[in-house]
Amino acid sequence: MELEEMQATWSQMSDQLENQKRLTNKLIMEMTKERYKNKIGILSKYEGIGSVICFIVAILLISRFSELDTWYLLASGIFTILYLIILPVAVLLSISDMKSIDLTNSTYKDTFIAYTKKKRQFLLIQKTGIYLNFILLAVSLPVVVKVFKGKDIFITNIDLLYWYIPIMAVFLILFSIWGYGKYKRVTDSASHILEELEDTSS
Repeated sequence: MELEEMQATWSQMSDQLENQKRLTNKLIMEMTKERYKNKIGILSKYEGIGSVICFIVAILLISRFSELDTWYLLASGIFTILYLIILPVAVLLSISDMKSIDLTNSTYKDTFIAYTKKKRQFLLIQKTGIYLNFILLAVSLPVVVKVFKGKDIFITNIDLLYWYIPIMAVFLILFSIWGYGKYKRVTDSASHILEELEDTSS
């Protein structure tokens, strides 16, 4: 009789331990999901602010597009407006893709593969944006000067190009290195957070 009682007690303790383990794993899962969302939220915050600025400038340029009265100003204006709209949208969609990863109903392997793919896409867009920034640096200046000062830089102040572009290029290189490095650290940190799910799922 005592043996049966001991077995029953042991079985009850085992069930309690198993339930406690499930609850602990569930709590860890919820905390991991929250930490992951917060980490990706950093990207949303930075890019959201940048996108709003880009859209405002694009709307301003569109509203005064008729002032671009030469073929090269028109071409520069079109490139600048497209850049200010398409690139921010692409970045925000990429961040949204990372946010939408299902951490609850997917296996650790599927989750990590999905995140790695979306992270790579996000960083690729960032790299593409860096290269396009150098084109924008030269292309947007004539547009901005024409729209906001009413002057054709190629006729009235071409010397501005000779000192503006080198100075801004140096600034852009330094800013790009800093910005890309920060985003790389954030996405790598999110990867480490997801790696913790492996212990929970095992």
